[in-house]
Amino acid sequence: MIHGILNVRKEKGYTSHDVVAKLRGITHQKKIGHTGTLDPDAVGVLPVCLGRATRLCDMITDRDKTYETVLLLGRTTDTQDTSGQTLKTGDTSNLREDEVREAVMGFVGDYAQIPPMYSALKVDGRKLYELAREGKEIVRRARQVQILGIELLKIELPRVYMRVACSKGTYIRTLCHDIGDKLGCGGCMEELVRTRVGRFLLEDSVPLDTLAKKYKEGSLEEILTPVDEMFKEYPGLTVGGKWDSLAKNGNPLPGHAFLDASDPRGWKDGKAQEHPEYVRSYDEEGRFIAVLRWQKVEYRVVKMFYISGE
Repeated sequence: MIHGILNVRKEKGYTSHDVVAKLRGITHQKKIGHTGTLDPDAVGVLPVCLGRATRLCDMITDRDKTYETVLLLGRTTDTQDTSGQTLKTGDTSNLREDEVREAVMGFVGDYAQIPPMYSALKVDGRKLYELAREGKEIVRRARQVQILGIELLKIELPRVYMRVACSKGTYIRTLCHDIGDKLGCGGCMEELVRTRVGRFLLEDSVPLDTLAKKYKEGSLEEILTPVDEMFKEYPGLTVGGKWDSLAKNGNPLPGHAFLDASDPRGWKDGKAQEHPEYVRSYDEEGRFIAVLRWQKVEYRVVKMFYISGE
């Protein structure tokens, strides 16, 4: 089984579930999960977790993201993008660049955003887009999101080209809709490219056909991010002797359970003068076991990755 994260470049027309299905066919393994939905018409970064890395899906989903988008002013649609049915049009002939700039930048910071009806959010067990396709609209609660920054790349009215850095759960379609609403002319999203999810960047992403080729060549590992690399900011320590089986069963470990003497924060002769708060634990054969956190007198498991027999 393959274990790790692939930085997939999602192409237009594919859903996130489509990408997972394609990868299951390419790799012949079922244990694969994506890290958050991306609109079918959107393209860009979609980290996909395989094997033990599926335990990281929620963590990667929580990371900040960056998008490049085109806002089309003067049109409001039911889906909040140009693929939807036009609900109304607005006059943009009198818009000035300075007022557009001011309206856009006014969304930077905390922002109470109402999720769109055409989204995968569930209400009473049903996805909102399923209800929307039945012609139903329900009241949605606003959710607090954060726009970390907006860079205006170009303004060619009625189009506005933007780079948006935001927190998880932010709908760029809705941001475009809300900017148009604020300007009084309406607006919708015309294009969307996700350029970053946490550490995963667009320039490093790989399309599905290339992934298929790499798998056939036996070189998929060249572009696979190992599970433990997601925690490379933590020191990696080796569990020794009698502590090995306890570590692999998820038991708490004392500081002297480790063999390493090279950590710059005080590890010497298997004893810790100052314990790093988080560490990566490995067995003596170099297999990644878990992420641990020091809690007063011992290390306890934060996330377990070792599975016996794999």
